[in-house]
Amino acid sequence: MPTSTRRWAARAAAATVTLSFLLGTVACSRDTAGLAVRAPSTTDTAPPVPVRAASNVPLTKLAPGAKPPQFILFSFDGVGVGPNWDMFLKTAKETDARFTALMTGLYFLTDASRKKYRAPGHKPGEAAIAFGGTKAEVIEEIEYLNRTWYDGHEMGTHFVSHFCAGTKYPGKDWTTADWNHELNQFFSLMVNWRTNNGITTGPDLAFGPEVVKGGRTQCLEGTPKALFPALRKHDMTWDSSMAAVQPGLFWPAKERGIWEFPIPYVYSPALKHRQTALDYNFWYTYNGAVNRPKDAPKIRRAVKSTYDYMYRRAYEGNRAPLVIANHFNEWNGNAFNPATADFMRETCTKAETICATYQDVIAWMELQDPQVLADLQKLPAVAVDGKR
Repeated sequence: MPTSTRRWAARAAAATVTLSFLLGTVACSRDTAGLAVRAPSTTDTAPPVPVRAASNVPLTKLAPGAKPPQFILFSFDGVGVGPNWDMFLKTAKETDARFTALMTGLYFLTDASRKKYRAPGHKPGEAAIAFGGTKAEVIEEIEYLNRTWYDGHEMGTHFVSHFCAGTKYPGKDWTTADWNHELNQFFSLMVNWRTNNGITTGPDLAFGPEVVKGGRTQCLEGTPKALFPALRKHDMTWDSSMAAVQPGLFWPAKERGIWEFPIPYVYSPALKHRQTALDYNFWYTYNGAVNRPKDAPKIRRAVKSTYDYMYRRAYEGNRAPLVIANHFNEWNGNAFNPATADFMRETCTKAETICATYQDVIAWMELQDPQVLADLQKLPAVAVDGKR
């Protein structure tokens, strides 16, 4: 399963927006008629320091007999620069939603610096997807990551090389030592992006490794037995890589010391069968992941109706958090991102519904009385079929 590629086909043709700043004004009076007079300089005034948006999750305990909020967890694998990133930043701001940006370590490296990275079992500079491109493109990635951070969204990891089944030594075969190596590489690339690329311009990265508390592996590969010890060693607390152990939507639980938010396997009214609710999997189910843009409208309707069904069943039932896993890729005529944005736009403003980050949902769960949380986790799964 491919992830977000760093370069977009439309990017070369996209218009560049240039910000023009007024350096002065023209003033005329009887004493200065006809002379251009520069306004008082404002260059001595420092620009305001950005402030990160606050959490949108009220950290309160459930009252006896009360229902929990309906949490929705939007996450995006890879987060390579492209127009869909702008769309989700805009939609999230309009709806007070938060999402999780799962960073791919390759995008912290220019193509020329690719040998600074070495994947488990591979030669330096080898990867299954593209690196970060030019210095300018890496700086643009940093700028987008900073915008995302200051808007209150969560930063997670999508690891680095994206070696999946069908390639030499894919993630499904990695040991705990391999996952530790991959995470060491990810955090090193994140911290040392300037030095690795010889970049001295542009903004600094607005956050550090300490904010990354979870992620999703490439192609949902790896096992809790091999992966989770590496997550714990890197002070991480959650994962959203594993296929659901049962159909439907249910409350997450800890496994091997890690909160696991599985990818849902739910009933889809449009498809009339159960479906793994990940954009690429929808695509594969619909037409074998063949690039056929004429299918985009039908796929968009199928994805949106599935998300709507998941939401309705959960909201009216066990209120299990919805995991909406996506990419910024414009696959199959950009069939998937508009459906996800429509769902975000329509649901995140509904009553008792909070579109939140993994870390904030975990903080909410850990605040509840243990028995209250245990009772939620025992509730029957919903969206299992067309009846429940």
